Amino acid sequence: MKKTVTVMTAAMLSVGLLAGCGAKNDTNGGNAGEGGASNEKVTLTVWGMGEEAKTLPKYADEFTKANPNIKVNVQALPWDQGHDKLLTAVASKKGPDVVQMGTSWVAEFADAGVLADLTPYVSQYPELNPDNFYAGSVTAGKYNDKYVSSPWYVETRVLFYRTDMLKSVGYDKAPATWDELSDAAEKLTKAGGKGKYGMSIDPKEQSLGFMFARQNGADWFTSDGKPNFNDPKFVEAISYINSFYQKGTTPKDLGIDIIPAFKEGIVPMFISGPWMIKLLQDQAPEIKDKWALAVLPKKENNKSVLGGSNLSIFEYSKNKDAAAKFVAFMSKPETQLKWMDDTSSLPAATSAWDNDKLKNDPNYQILGEQLKTAEPMPVLKSWAQIGDAYLKHFEVIYRSNADVKKEMDSFNEEAAKLMK
Repeated sequence: MKKTVTVMTAAMLSVGLLAGCGAKNDTNGGNAGEGGASNEKVTLTVWGMGEEAKTLPKYADEFTKANPNIKVNVQALPWDQGHDKLLTAVASKKGPDVVQMGTSWVAEFADAGVLADLTPYVSQYPELNPDNFYAGSVTAGKYNDKYVSSPWYVETRVLFYRTDMLKSVGYDKAPATWDELSDAAEKLTKAGGKGKYGMSIDPKEQSLGFMFARQNGADWFTSDGKPNFNDPKFVEAISYINSFYQKGTTPKDLGIDIIPAFKEGIVPMFISGPWMIKLLQDQAPEIKDKWALAVLPKKENNKSVLGGSNLSIFEYSKNKDAAAKFVAFMSKPETQLKWMDDTSSLPAATSAWDNDKLKNDPNYQILGEQLKTAEPMPVLKSWAQIGDAYLKHFEVIYRSNADVKKEMDSFNEEAAKLMK
């Protein structure tokens, strides 16, 4: 389980682990109207996460061309290291000026007081206005009525499937219900033979269990705000996911990356987000006409997760105005459309969806349709730890076929303690 902000030891407060990657301050600016608004040189440090962050230097260079007095240094961090790196920044009070935040992290770090309120910058940089973005992504960027994280890009999960292989087992279109998904997976597994599966369900993706529970009509919390993860409908959803592992229609350990597995027909279906479009187009051109996207199969509903990333200003930055200017640049619809072309990430700015590509491309039409029912994860400071706890209990379920109700009872008790 990852460490939380509240259990950082006093010893860590004196550790200068991030001294080499902290903000470099060439000005005394730090409030709205200072720093980047002057002609003095400013150097911003921006932390980006994952593969997409490797594209960020291109945009940093474009920003600097338009703002020669602001240099931007980008550090790309793997997602699995970003959380702990941020914890260390909290402890040392030395970190980036701008940081990419996974939407499920915002509450935790905002509660620690290290994400600056963006509200004072909205009048100066109207691109930051919350009215410009999807309501769900704005909700994920607020904590205790403070606007601490500006929506950058959104994502939701859809079904990727091999049209040719589904057709060979009697499906001219994607499975539309839970029952059809199970049936199609069983038929594909049987047709594929040894070492082949019907679909992949990533056991390390914490959002999937909660997403399926939501589709089954489960309420994640009781009316008085207590966790409700052992509710019968929640248990039924986890049992449904577990059935794929127990029937052998999804691998417990795939052993290879999803793209070659999809290309070779080892797993003809999987659930993922828009970033996979470009990866498949680039890495599996041989099957370009043999796959498609579909909205998720339905039980009581087919709600997906609304995720993505926001951009925040580190509270300890001494260049907050320049940082706000950079965040505003990344929030422009035209910038987000360029970012989409480079990374397949969906724009958070709603006006960007008037773009012809988003309106006419069949893949983006499916994503746009799924976004209509997508909902964000809860804005709770303990949510990252709750998600980790779920994965721990789910691993027991799918690996040993443990009693789902008992395991979810245990998880619910653990979640209740984490929420105190």
